[in-house]
Amino acid sequence: MDNNQVNANRKQYIILRFDSEQYGIDISYIDNIVRLQPITRVPHSQPYFLGVINLRGEIIPVMSMRRKFELDDAENTGKTRILIIKAENAKIGILVDEVREVVTLDEEDIEKITADDSRAYLTGVGKYNDTLISLINISGLVADIDNE
Repeated sequence: MDNNQVNANRKQYIILRFDSEQYGIDISYIDNIVRLQPITRVPHSQPYFLGVINLRGEIIPVMSMRRKFELDDAENTGKTRILIIKAENAKIGILVDEVREVVTLDEEDIEKITADDSRAYLTGVGKYNDTLISLINISGLVADIDNE
């Protein structure tokens, strides 16, 4: 197998933390990682929708992954970040407790999840060292937001 075939079977994921759980997002979706900044609330929005931020003149909606995953809110810390995600010709901010690291997973390190619902939030579970990483389906997440 040549190097191109080997690299085609590998993907990089940015690892996020919520409580003791680790989640991964395909790095190709990441546009930016910014420190927590004031979020302007938007009335009558979904409970997981925190509001909008102004990022260098661009208005970006921000959602709480904790609320989306039905976890209790946590206090923001110095490690709290907003991930700016590019998906479906739009940008959305995702509030996360902590950005840990970037890891490379081989295809054989990922246990795929097959769901009938195209809005499933996870694509699989990755095995990295001695930990498990739930891999977030950004397309499913964005499709779910658009449909609400």
